[in-house]
Amino acid sequence: MAFLRSVLHLLWMLLTVIPWALVMLVASVWRRGEPLWWMAVRWLRWATGGLRVICGVHTRVAGLENLPQDKRAGAVLLVKHQSTYETFLMPTLMPHPLAYVFKKELLYVPFFGWAMGRLDMIHIDRSQRAQAFNKVVAQGKRLLAQGVWIIMFPEGTRTPRGGQGVYKTGGTRLAIETGAPVIPIAVTSAKCWPRKAFVKRPGVVDVSIGPAIPSVGRKADELMAEVEAWIEAEMRRLDPEAYR
Repeated sequence: MAFLRSVLHLLWMLLTVIPWALVMLVASVWRRGEPLWWMAVRWLRWATGGLRVICGVHTRVAGLENLPQDKRAGAVLLVKHQSTYETFLMPTLMPHPLAYVFKKELLYVPFFGWAMGRLDMIHIDRSQRAQAFNKVVAQGKRLLAQGVWIIMFPEGTRTPRGGQGVYKTGGTRLAIETGAPVIPIAVTSAKCWPRKAFVKRPGVVDVSIGPAIPSVGRKADELMAEVEAWIEAEMRRLDPEAYR
């Protein structure tokens, strides 16, 4: 039954992403920035809503009060990465437009990547690391000044349930360069949608948003160590079975 539901959810995403991506591409001729972002979020709500209705995957969110309240306040979100789910989910939860930092190859994904390329995101060439980070800082400063929050996955890739990747300092380096606070976020998405898995299992995904951590005057590795400690402790609190 879980396999059948996962097939139905995939079909739902395919049937909705193609026409909506085309709508976004046409709309992007005269509509850019925040209006186009919220058009993209509408499809993400369809995708996550379909996951809830078809596959029984529900979300429980705590800590929304920790997000900056000022419309123009910047923030760098550093999120635990276990699944594709959080990449779809985070924009639907946040009151601000987000800019993902991602590898440029994703722009070539038909329809989805084409539409994403019309948004204010930060796509990088991982083979050119020094230039890539300079681009992240330059574009990050511009976007943060516009009230767009930067979202990054410090582990770099999806980790298995109960696993822990290496937390890289790119996110905290960006925060220090721009003076934006860091928001650590724990997500137990692998309980329902494990990495590299097609079948989604019904259940509840917990999202816990931590208190903002100031970045001014901090060192990147020391700040990332604090972020990692908070996220990993929260993961063990939210999903103790995975860490036994």
